[in-house]
Amino acid sequence: MILQLAIRNLLQKPLNTLLSWVLLTVSVGIISMLLLLQEQFEKQFTGNIKDVDMVIGAKGSPLQLILSAIYHIDAPTGNIKYAKAKKWMQHPYVEKAIPLAYGDSYKGYSIVGTTKGYLEKYGAEIQAGKLYKNDFEVVAGYSLAKKLQLQTGSHFYSTHGTDEHGEEHDKAYIVTGILQPSGTVIDNLLIGNIESVWKIHEHHHDDEEAVNAAHDESHHSDDDHHDKELTAVLLKLRNPMGNVQLPQMINSQTNMMAAVPAMEMNRLFSLMGIGVDTLQYVSWGIMALSALSIFISLFNSLKERKYELALMRTMGARRADLLTLLVLESIVLCVAGFIAGLLLSRLTIWALSGSFESNYHLKIQPWTLKAPGDMQLLGLTLLLGVLAAAAPAVKAWFINISETLAHE
Repeated sequence: MILQLAIRNLLQKPLNTLLSWVLLTVSVGIISMLLLLQEQFEKQFTGNIKDVDMVIGAKGSPLQLILSAIYHIDAPTGNIKYAKAKKWMQHPYVEKAIPLAYGDSYKGYSIVGTTKGYLEKYGAEIQAGKLYKNDFEVVAGYSLAKKLQLQTGSHFYSTHGTDEHGEEHDKAYIVTGILQPSGTVIDNLLIGNIESVWKIHEHHHDDEEAVNAAHDESHHSDDDHHDKELTAVLLKLRNPMGNVQLPQMINSQTNMMAAVPAMEMNRLFSLMGIGVDTLQYVSWGIMALSALSIFISLFNSLKERKYELALMRTMGARRADLLTLLVLESIVLCVAGFIAGLLLSRLTIWALSGSFESNYHLKIQPWTLKAPGDMQLLGLTLLLGVLAAAAPAVKAWFINISETLAHE
């Protein structure tokens, strides 16, 4: 009965109620969206660097090297000689090394030449077709195959760089298999062997330079790595001592660069955190403004409803009933704003999820029910609602029945 009356009272002032509801919806929506995005960003960024203690690449920005070698969302810092990198790949401190050769793409998606260890790192399994065996055979990540409508047996021509309108190579790749969805970066990659990347660039270089058309086959042998290049190497180290000594040794003794993913990602998260914190502060400010709006609305309506409340008292309503009525009005409004805010946050993330996956290779789940902080956010929203209704509710408690009825 009291709940129905509370809802009816809110509907009597539609503009005031709408303003408070919109403010609550926007503030809850922004905060919930930030919490969900931050949690999933960190989870996926952390998941992709699992078992990668260090990355070796060309000198430049360490963060750029990590973003390009692990997440494939930035241009590589350059190439390094395979022969020089091999020395560090076989270092006693190194437990496992995964070489990567990339720089070409198909419709903007990276083609990565690597070893089977790369697929094993992400626990990749074949959903359709089979794993590549020969040169110029690749497997396609699940999300990429779905977006580009690739199937087993599909042929395509790669382009130099990450621009889908870049210079096209004249050697076709063939898709031999489609990977199962993994929720990692490989869902948006084309993966084959390193020899394919080497050969297509040797052929491209030979055409540009117009060198002797008859090449020594031994120059192209997979065993001859003297002039071969890699883009990066992912290393898993045996012990913490390697984490301390190996980066210093590589950075000081070679023309290559060693970057530590955990360190660079922490730096990135700290930079991103400034913007996230600012948006959260703005959202909390909007929520406080909505609480003030609820307070003003209830306080003003109390002046107009004094006679109505006094009549309720004469008809048997207790003081606690009046207090409960006003608090319920605020809580109903807060719950409605919270539900609408959650829906707004999920719809916004859903609308942006395609862009996140295409640009950052992140698979965002907008409809998860286990979002971090949502229950705490609900508690804080209800607390603000109760605080906003406290003063009007207390004033209703102390209404003088005879004086109020006499003045009317």
